Amino acid sequence: MKLIYQNLLGFLVVILTSVSIIGYSEIKYESVQSYQNNYKRLEGYAQALGNMAKSDGDGKTAVLSNNFLNKLQFVFRDDQVSISIFDKNGQQIYPKSAGEVKLRKGVLKTLKSGKEIRISNTQREQATKKTDKVAFTGVFVPWFSGNTMIGVIWIGARVNNIERPIQMAKRNLVNALIISIAVALLLSIIMSYYQSNKIKRLSLATKKVAQGDFEVQLPHRNRDEIDELAGNFNKMVRTLKRSDEEVKAQEKRRDQFLADAAHEMRTPLTTINGILEGLQYDVIPEEDKPKSIELMQHETKRLIRLVNENLDYEKIRKNKVVLLKSEFDAKPLLDDVKEQLSGNAKKSDNELILKVPKKLPTYADPDRFTQIMVNLIQNAIQFTEHGQIQIVGRRIPHGSQFQVIDNGIGMSQEQMKYIFERFFKADPSRARLGTGESGLGLAIVSSLIKQHGGKIDVSSEPNKGSTFTVELYDKGYEQKAQDDHKKLVPEDEN
Repeated sequence: MKLIYQNLLGFLVVILTSVSIIGYSEIKYESVQSYQNNYKRLEGYAQALGNMAKSDGDGKTAVLSNNFLNKLQFVFRDDQVSISIFDKNGQQIYPKSAGEVKLRKGVLKTLKSGKEIRISNTQREQATKKTDKVAFTGVFVPWFSGNTMIGVIWIGARVNNIERPIQMAKRNLVNALIISIAVALLLSIIMSYYQSNKIKRLSLATKKVAQGDFEVQLPHRNRDEIDELAGNFNKMVRTLKRSDEEVKAQEKRRDQFLADAAHEMRTPLTTINGILEGLQYDVIPEEDKPKSIELMQHETKRLIRLVNENLDYEKIRKNKVVLLKSEFDAKPLLDDVKEQLSGNAKKSDNELILKVPKKLPTYADPDRFTQIMVNLIQNAIQFTEHGQIQIVGRRIPHGSQFQVIDNGIGMSQEQMKYIFERFFKADPSRARLGTGESGLGLAIVSSLIKQHGGKIDVSSEPNKGSTFTVELYDKGYEQKAQDDHKKLVPEDEN
């Protein structure tokens, strides 16, 4: 069943149920009130006649003349009120009837105890042996002189007179029900169409998103839950759009990486293959063979480095690297790194400057710490020419801080968003062989630092250089950063 019909049916059921409950309650109330008022009216008549009977009798019997009762009966005729009088033994003494009419023993006993008896319908509740052809509602009222019952009066009115207001209330209920159905039907159609139309727009928008259109936005006014759903839908679409853009950017970087990797592998493999053919056919002079072998070793190392970087990154990303953390002095390690990379720096006419205290206690895996600093400094060398690269170290509360500061080409805000992602290159055109050109160096750095429970930040401006800041915390202070990373940075999916 379509939603519009479900809403329509729901509205109708609610309205009809409400009207039915209210109508039933109203009829019930009207019925009770009609009978209660009738009982009070008849009991008032009975009490008045009882007072008259006692004043005319001897105190032992109730006496009212037949002539008076006949006149009274004539007066009550228009109200369709009937009177019957019984003596203290329950024998009917007015009006006289052909057969004997007598109250039942149970009824007489109740009346002698001083209780009145109310009968709503003589055709359903027979208090005497007589069966009335016309339904009456009335009361049996005992007359007492002191503690002795001296007579009983039955005074009743026709049921159809009493139920006339009830029948009118029922007719009014039917009319109200018909009007309510018409109004409910109209309102239900309007409301159902309004709600269903909003859901239909949401459904159409969902189909567009499923087809890859992430520009869809639904107008809403935050009036109800459907508007709230539309707002959440808009947020979801914007998030999907950003994710789609990031996935496409990642795919683009991956394709670029594969192209670069193929190029990198082809060059050394071509070189190695050429030398091997030269050796095979003995076309390389004997004095050039050591140099050729050295060149093959150099090209082989390049291939091994590229493969190792990929394998290393996968191990780090999947937390398969075991960190052997300990407290050590970072100063000697940084001296070695500076010495190791000075040759690369001089090729670009760069100057490496080390600014660290004589002793710099650091808690980390020494080998991985060295790898972090080498990658950061290589990255700075790659994008700096004729400049300075400063390596700064200092103690901070509960940890050590290291900075690699260059005055190279720098990066834009957009580039800094992806600088630690796999395969990303801030400026592929400036990549040079042997200096971290695979696009994995900074991704490895970021993963290693996060596994250490530390953090890394970057600040940069185009043509003004970049500053990478690494913080590694002392033992016992790194866990919080580690946990936060696990919550905020889920493992990548292949």
